[in-house]
Amino acid sequence: MKPLRRIQILLLFLFVSACSSSSGIAGIFETPTPLPTAQAGITPAPDAQAAVTEFLEALQRDDFEIMYNMLSQTSREGITLEDFSKRWNNALNEMSASSLDFVVSSSTVSPRNAEVGYSITYKTTLAGDIQRNTVMRLVNEDNAWKVQWDDALILPELAGGNELKMEYSIPARGDIYDREGLPVATQSKALAFGVSTGEIDPDLRGTLTTELGRLCRIDPLDIEDQIDASGPGWYLPMCEGTREDAQRLLSINPGGLVISEYESRYYHKGGLAPQAVGYTLAISPEQLNEYRRKGYSGSERIGQAGIEQWAEDYLAGKHGGILRVVSPTGQILSTLGQSAPEPADSVYLTIDSNMQKYAQDAIAYFRGAVVVMEVDTGRILAMASGPNFDPNYFEAENPNNSGLENLINDSRTPLLNRASQGQYPLGSVFKIITMAAGLESGLYLKDSPYDCQYEFTELPDRILYDWTYEYCQQAIARGEACNTVTTRPWGLLTLQEGLMRSCNPYFWHIGNDLYSNWDRPNDIANMARGFGLGSPTGIEQIPEASGQILDPQSQVDAVNQAIGQGDVQVTPLQVARFIAAIANGGTLYRPQLVEKIQPVDGDPVLVFKPEAQGVLPVRAENLDTIREAMFMVTGPDGTARRDIRGLQFSVAGKTGTAESGSGLPHAWFAGFTNNEENTGLPDIAIVVIVENIGQGSEYGVPIFRAMVETYYYGSPQRQFYDWGQIGYPPYTPTPAGGGVVP
Repeated sequence: MKPLRRIQILLLFLFVSACSSSSGIAGIFETPTPLPTAQAGITPAPDAQAAVTEFLEALQRDDFEIMYNMLSQTSREGITLEDFSKRWNNALNEMSASSLDFVVSSSTVSPRNAEVGYSITYKTTLAGDIQRNTVMRLVNEDNAWKVQWDDALILPELAGGNELKMEYSIPARGDIYDREGLPVATQSKALAFGVSTGEIDPDLRGTLTTELGRLCRIDPLDIEDQIDASGPGWYLPMCEGTREDAQRLLSINPGGLVISEYESRYYHKGGLAPQAVGYTLAISPEQLNEYRRKGYSGSERIGQAGIEQWAEDYLAGKHGGILRVVSPTGQILSTLGQSAPEPADSVYLTIDSNMQKYAQDAIAYFRGAVVVMEVDTGRILAMASGPNFDPNYFEAENPNNSGLENLINDSRTPLLNRASQGQYPLGSVFKIITMAAGLESGLYLKDSPYDCQYEFTELPDRILYDWTYEYCQQAIARGEACNTVTTRPWGLLTLQEGLMRSCNPYFWHIGNDLYSNWDRPNDIANMARGFGLGSPTGIEQIPEASGQILDPQSQVDAVNQAIGQGDVQVTPLQVARFIAAIANGGTLYRPQLVEKIQPVDGDPVLVFKPEAQGVLPVRAENLDTIREAMFMVTGPDGTARRDIRGLQFSVAGKTGTAESGSGLPHAWFAGFTNNEENTGLPDIAIVVIVENIGQGSEYGVPIFRAMVETYYYGSPQRQFYDWGQIGYPPYTPTPAGGGVVP
């Protein structure tokens, strides 16, 4: 046998022996380490579909940072987080994508790479649903799937740097009208009026200030003072108006008058109910994404307060647009979707422009509020908050808007709607509620007697004094005797007379009696809550505060609460609501400011309907007793007698003078009319508060009377106040001591 053949046979023998033996010569073929097994092998590959789902869920949240962190190392080296976020955000905004859905459908996976198919649907405001089937490519880095970035992940059409471009069609903003269709806010040309002090014709200076004063509702003497204080060479902004408003002034055109025309959102008459109507502003950077996704281009002005904000969806109309794909050079490549614009709706308010104008005039130079409401419906006829402001200042094109900074920084907070957001102690108007609690307890009747003197001595550690005591001390200081109706105590009176005279000791007694003697500590607080205090009225169309009604924790709390002091906090709107309920028989209506939403064509899309929300927790006979007492307040012996005397219409109400804790007290008057049968006009509730001014009988009642006369006659029939008139200079409160007066 040849040598080579012998070697082959020997090797074959050795190989067979090694396969059948675990020792001996077979050991020279053993592997020094074990082969991979399922127990000691590599970690299985991660779930590629789960990674894609996580990426797209982050997209649904606009969480671009999470998405960026899921990119591969190579992708992150090619694009920054800022550019990545901008790319996605711009695309979503341009699409007007309000939301998106996705479904992960398939995947192809190898140890190092994966491809995952998915369907994505962008739900857009202007271009309809945009659905695409696409593939996401991933790479395994450190045993985690990372996304390979490509513009086509947004839409396949965007591969290669293509862009989305929306061509917008924007309807004109809708108008706001009062209940009679008179304009409140419109898109129109406006005139800004001012004075150039260096160009005044001395012979026509009086004409200039008089006519400007009439147009702008400014005291001509104030304009004179501004001119004198400025010297020549200054521009003094005055007001805005339409050509129709200013026909008389324009025909005279006195020297020094400056007129600038601009087109804008124009608020008529310097702003009717501006705190309630609100204003428009440009879309802020913080709001841009939200409104782009709603189909706005970003250049529009939007409602930023009040009705303008609440009714934005109606007033803005329906935007239209054409969404296209364009190349990096701007060439149109395709159209992805489109929609036609639809005209805006108009908003009609429940506000009566004439009532509103006089309410604003009455409160303009003070801090306070006036609310006028129909008692049987909840319609708000007037809602004035002082000090006032001109919403035209928010228009960038208005040359008079130099006053905007002063408006925003005004310490008197004119932008605050004191009617719905101001929270105050109610003072003696709250005695209506205490009276209701006393009657409903069964412990007091309309004729229950009480000896009303200067002092209240039922508290163990202090003496409280009726408001007549302070008046007596003032009379003594003047060298007068305490023998008038405001300086001497009333003596023995009934519960109804107690309300009529606003006897503090009687109501302190009721509060203390229920708390201390009858184990009914929360009766008054519960009654207040039943009257709608301590919670929002539900007006919805404007912001409102809740106020505060707490259960008393001591005798002092109880007696303070009984006269509307202590921790009692209410809004004028809440008070108007329960006064209306007293007048109508007990129904609490939701206050409302919007009469209807009217499209350009067709029927209204929203129409005012009275909405009853509850009933006062007072039996009919007790409600009658309260109403009778409120008519006594405006009668010959009541606290409102002086400024109600001679009024030709039947009214009821309650004065209030609430200690504020700082400065003079707040002046309240709350009442209602009772003339529907004679006049044919619905009865109204009127609430007035003037902050840090003095007594309700001296400051609240005259404004109440002016509102009643305006309602029935069209205007006040005398000066608002015995101590002044429209144009009265701004009031500066000074600290004062003293007790609670009615």
